[in-house]
Amino acid sequence: MDDQRLRILRELGELGSARAVAEALHITPSAVSQQLRLLQRSVPVPLTQRVGRTLALTDAGRELASAAIEIERARAHARDVAAQLSREPAGTVTVSAFSSAALTFFGPLAETFGPESKVHVELTDEDVAQDRFPALTATYDIVVAHRLEHTPAWPSSVRTVPLLREPQDVALPANHPLATGQALTPTDVAGETWIATHAGFPPGAILDAIAAVAGRPIRIAHRVNEFTVAAELVRAGAGLALIPRWTTPAPEGVVLRPLAGVVSARRIDALLRPEKATRPATRTVTDRLRDLAREISRKVPPSPSRA
Repeated sequence: MDDQRLRILRELGELGSARAVAEALHITPSAVSQQLRLLQRSVPVPLTQRVGRTLALTDAGRELASAAIEIERARAHARDVAAQLSREPAGTVTVSAFSSAALTFFGPLAETFGPESKVHVELTDEDVAQDRFPALTATYDIVVAHRLEHTPAWPSSVRTVPLLREPQDVALPANHPLATGQALTPTDVAGETWIATHAGFPPGAILDAIAAVAGRPIRIAHRVNEFTVAAELVRAGAGLALIPRWTTPAPEGVVLRPLAGVVSARRIDALLRPEKATRPATRTVTDRLRDLAREISRKVPPSPSRA
C-alpha cells in the first residue's frame, strides 16, 4: 500500500473532512479524493462513507487508519534510532499553545532553545475550542492544550503528556463585597454579572455548573477569550470572571478567590502524534515543558492571595 494514501486516510479520520486534509497536507481536495479512490481499490471493504455532506471513515477505515499510525510510528522510531547513533538532538520543533499557556511557557522555551542551541523552537499561539486541540497535532509537533477535569480524555490517536492541574478562580474587584471571603460558592456568585469565554472553550462549562448548582441562570455581559483582557474588565467593574490561578497574572486591584462546590480545575497537557513523540529534539522540548510545569507548581502557593 502507498504510504501517502494511508496517511490521507489517517488524516481524514483525525481532521474530519477532505478539505481539512487537503489544507494540512498542502494538496487539493480533488487529490485527496483521488488517492482515497486508489487506496479503496486495494481493500475489499468500504473504507469511507458519506455522513450528510461529510466524508467519514467506516469501521474498516478506522482500523486501517490505526494501522497506518503504527507504521508511521515504527518508521519514525527507526529514523530516530539512526539519528541518535550519529548526533545529539537537533532540528526545529514546532509548538503551539493557547494564550495563557503561551504566556507561561513561550518565554522560557525561547530562552532555553536560543541561537546557540542545536534544538530550535517555532512558537505559535493557537486558541481553539477544546475538541479541536487534537487536530492541531497534524500541523505542530507539540500542542499545549487544556480541558476541564470532568470532560473526556484526549483521543488515543495522540500521546498525552500531563503538565499541570490548574484551578480556575473567581476574579473580582478588590473592593467587591465578596472579596472579603476566602472561598466562594455557586450561590454566592450566580447572581453576579459575568465575563465569559466564547462557546466551546473550557471555562464556559464551569459557569454552566455554577448555574446548575445555584438553580439560576448566569448573566453574561461580555465574551472574551484572552484572560488578561478579562481581568482588566474585572478591574473596571464590568463583571466577574474565571481566571487561571497560575498562568495568568491578575492586575493590581483584582483579587482571586477559590470556587467551592463545583469542579473548576483544568488539565494542561502536551499533545503529540506518536511518531513525532519519538524524535529526540521533540522529546527534549517536551522534557523542558515538564520541567517548567514542575517549577510553576513548586513556586506558586496552593491558594490565591493576590489583591
